[in-house]
Amino acid sequence: MALSALLTAVDPNRISFPKLGIELTVDSTAFTVFGFSVTWYGVLITVGMMIAMIYAFSRMRKFGLDSDRAIDGIIGGIIGGIIGARAYYVLFHWESYAGDWKAIFNIRSGGLAIYGGIIGALLIGSIICKLRKVRLFPMFDLVSLGFLIGQCIGRWGNFMNHEAFGSNTDGLFGMTSGKIAAWISSNYPDGSVNPDLPVHPCFFYESMWCLLGFIILHIVSKKVRKFDGQIFLMYVIWYGTGRFFIESLRTDSLYAGTLKASQIVAVISVSAALILLIIGFARTKRLGSDYQLYVNTDESRRLLAEADERNSKGIEKDDAEEESAPSILGDDAADRKSISIDIDIPEDGSAEVSASDTNAKESAEAKPKKTEEEINAEKDARIEALLNEIISKTKAESEAGQGTDKK
Repeated sequence: MALSALLTAVDPNRISFPKLGIELTVDSTAFTVFGFSVTWYGVLITVGMMIAMIYAFSRMRKFGLDSDRAIDGIIGGIIGGIIGARAYYVLFHWESYAGDWKAIFNIRSGGLAIYGGIIGALLIGSIICKLRKVRLFPMFDLVSLGFLIGQCIGRWGNFMNHEAFGSNTDGLFGMTSGKIAAWISSNYPDGSVNPDLPVHPCFFYESMWCLLGFIILHIVSKKVRKFDGQIFLMYVIWYGTGRFFIESLRTDSLYAGTLKASQIVAVISVSAALILLIIGFARTKRLGSDYQLYVNTDESRRLLAEADERNSKGIEKDDAEEESAPSILGDDAADRKSISIDIDIPEDGSAEVSASDTNAKESAEAKPKKTEEEINAEKDARIEALLNEIISKTKAESEAGQGTDKK
């Protein structure tokens, strides 16, 4: 029995790396919730996006960007990326979807094209950034680093789906599985790709290429970034170059006529980015000290200062609302607690009494000097009258409150 038939019969989910001596079962389904299957493909893409967002927000100020404004562009970019990636894939596989419109929206099992995702993310994200007055070039620099993180992690979703592999190889990382062998047998009946032999793990090559690119561009962005847009152009050159060569190995490529679509896009994008990068360096050198990165401009400082002030006021508002929260003793108890007495009776016989809850003050008129007994008697009479008044008022308010509760 051929190896492909044996692998398929025994366990189609069993992946083998013969030269590494590794064998493991890889099911595309991560878990099931209420009968709904969640695939590793979707989980890993989501994880990649989340880590990319965490990284982007941690470095937002280093690029002179206000995260409150930029977050709208990032969210729009994510939505645009998913739509663009699916639309790109469906466009080049239209014969598979023309008779089944519902299948177009089923992305849980794969079917996303990274170039379409990048185009969609940049298009929708740029529109929203313009509306939110976020500078595009520093934003592009930042999100390109996020792209590399997302691509590095997301490519392992292809591994979980047993896809994104290449032609036969006897290299160290050659792999095979029942699903891979079955796919090759179905799509290459002429035998140009042997289902019984290991194939290139193209998903792995691209994941490692993106990881290396992220490390390099992260360092460049911190140490030698000369102009806004530089990191994005370097990303396009880095990713496009790697994708061109990796795509030449793949057996499941999207085609534009007889040419591989990804290679065509790679050549065009790398050429354009290289020209723009040269122009950018020449312009920066010509301007010298007159050129400033956006993070060093007055506009960036002003927007960040406004964001800090806005956030500070938000914190103060939250504290004020917390302090003004009703007392746990109830409104009546709080009112009773707020009543204060201020009595000031000078020794010369004059007196002043005030109750803060009524905001009224009585000023005693000057009187002829009296004996000490008369003065003390007057003090006692005034204090007793004030206390009786406060007790009566408190009792009346308490009875009114109880009546309201009963209603």
